[in-house]
Amino acid sequence: MSSTNPSPLRWGILACGKIARKLAEAVNESPTATLAAVASRSPDKAEAFAKETGAARAHGSYEALLDDPEVDAVYIATPHPFHAEWAIKAAQAGKHILCEKPATLNRGQAEAVIEAVQVNNVFFLEAFMYRCHPQAAKLVELVRDKAIGELRVIEASFAFDQGPNFEGRLQSNALGGGGILDVGCYPVSMARLLAGAAQDKPFAEPLELKGVGHLDETTGVDTWASAVARFDGDIIARLSTGVRLREDNVVRLFGSAGKITVTSPWFSYGDVIVETYDDREKTVMTFGHDVHLYRHQVEALARHLEDGEAPSPAMSHADTLGNMRTLDWWRRELNFAYEEEKEKGSLPVVHGQPLRSGDGPIPKIDYAPLGRPVSQLVLGTVGFPDLAHGAAFFDAFFEQGGNCFDDASVYRRFNANPGLCGRWMEKRGVREQCVLIDKGAHTPWCYPQPMTQEVEISLEKHQTAYFDIYMMHRDNPEVPVGEFVDVLHGLIEKGYARSYGLSNWSIERLEAAITYAKDKGLQPPTSLSNNFSLARMVTPVWAGCISASTPDFRAWLADTQLPLFAWSSQARGFFTDRSAPDNLSDRWLSNNWYSDDNFERKRRAYELAQKKDVLPINIALAWVLQQPFPVFPLIGPQHLSEIRTSLPGLTVDLTEEESCWLNLEE
Repeated sequence: MSSTNPSPLRWGILACGKIARKLAEAVNESPTATLAAVASRSPDKAEAFAKETGAARAHGSYEALLDDPEVDAVYIATPHPFHAEWAIKAAQAGKHILCEKPATLNRGQAEAVIEAVQVNNVFFLEAFMYRCHPQAAKLVELVRDKAIGELRVIEASFAFDQGPNFEGRLQSNALGGGGILDVGCYPVSMARLLAGAAQDKPFAEPLELKGVGHLDETTGVDTWASAVARFDGDIIARLSTGVRLREDNVVRLFGSAGKITVTSPWFSYGDVIVETYDDREKTVMTFGHDVHLYRHQVEALARHLEDGEAPSPAMSHADTLGNMRTLDWWRRELNFAYEEEKEKGSLPVVHGQPLRSGDGPIPKIDYAPLGRPVSQLVLGTVGFPDLAHGAAFFDAFFEQGGNCFDDASVYRRFNANPGLCGRWMEKRGVREQCVLIDKGAHTPWCYPQPMTQEVEISLEKHQTAYFDIYMMHRDNPEVPVGEFVDVLHGLIEKGYARSYGLSNWSIERLEAAITYAKDKGLQPPTSLSNNFSLARMVTPVWAGCISASTPDFRAWLADTQLPLFAWSSQARGFFTDRSAPDNLSDRWLSNNWYSDDNFERKRRAYELAQKKDVLPINIALAWVLQQPFPVFPLIGPQHLSEIRTSLPGLTVDLTEEESCWLNLEE
């Protein structure tokens, strides 16, 4: 789908630097655009820039530009650390957005930008001008058509030597300087584009990445760096960048039958040379600037305005998020984070305002064992590599009304970073408003003896004095329940936990633990965390996992009213288009949730969702919530949009007949 706009889009340029001048030239050249306004924090600079570029109006603040009703689209040309804040504010103002690359400082910020764009239904394009040029489309075509056989190696470099300019933007820590973000984003985006083309996809994500580089002794930013990445099909990319290094700044592709050399990959005014090995043929395609280089992206926005994003090889939303993920990965290989991203740094809320109080749409339920309300949705925290990434999700969840966070010491085994949510609470000053769950005693360490020390380690990682709920992650039936209860009660006496629960325990063992605690005058378990979802867990996700979705377990929970913190409450995405009987690409889904009865449940969820005008995942979540016992579903969003799209499940009403029908109880 494309758009043919009867009137030129009215553009505003936010920040008046060197690159903004180039964009102004492109806007003035394009019949699809007119330069309506420019903005600077300095009124005098804005006036001078408007006079130079022919802009109709000059604003002495960025806010004034976003308030200008005569502006349809905004080009954000600030330094990297300010992209996210002003892109979010532009989206909230209803302006379409062309944002200078890299989209943000890190992946977490990019998630917040894309979420704001989707919520406010505006266009967003990350300004990689080369991706909108015909040369990029030709490269994709050559790789897809196997002009050099099977693609095997990609070489891409972009570097220049600025000299020891420690005050300038390119080497300033506070302004997001360094090679990886400023120009390394180009080789990364090219490698992902062409590795994707080799697989007939818009882009591909690296499976492995190893990076090295030099961090400047004065500023701490990367001044030269290289990385090797591996993609599906064992396509290897050798990437290089720098701001204190001269390189060839070319792209070379090596395939099973030939090679391609791109002499000007980033500015698109050179040759694309295709050479084949067997017949020694050489084809040279020359590209130039028939129009202003930046005009291609201006017109891509106008052409695809109604779509909300431009098609490949331009940067889609998912492409932008993947690019930021890879750039983060490269920087982690160098152990490089900007000062504001560090846990001792400022770590600002992405939208640039103080964290809003958690009075959003997620309801809170009084939870007697804690004497405080607990949000009905619980945020799982596995998978966030650092606090800069995690904070974007934690902030958004909190602002939507969520105050309960789930973590576990075993997540260290998944290359994650346990303790992030506790450290976030301390950073934001909201520890007493939140409920922190931590889990331990995972197989093969499921014994009473090491539990206390493990809890002490977890408390230190979270930088908190106590857990609101501490749960055993697994049961060990070889150990008498009393030995576990004694240690768990001891955690409460030490002040390490305010209550405790049990995860993946059977009814028999639960009843034995409750009885033992009551007989000894100890605190019994106050919660359970087993799997519970509309889809039946066909086989345990991990050894020792137990589901509470069976009729006998549901009856027991209804009788005891023991609160259930339900993991995999939406069956790991089974109720989305990720699952299908002939789609075996996700082994977690196919191994654990695929069965004839589950696909019938999914069919019914889709049917009911259409009637109620919600998503099928909302129907699945509503089924979990509308049980005759307290349920707190755990959700594990990989994208911020997944928090938002889960929320309608909180308000969907299911009749008893609908609930039974969904679960095949007819």
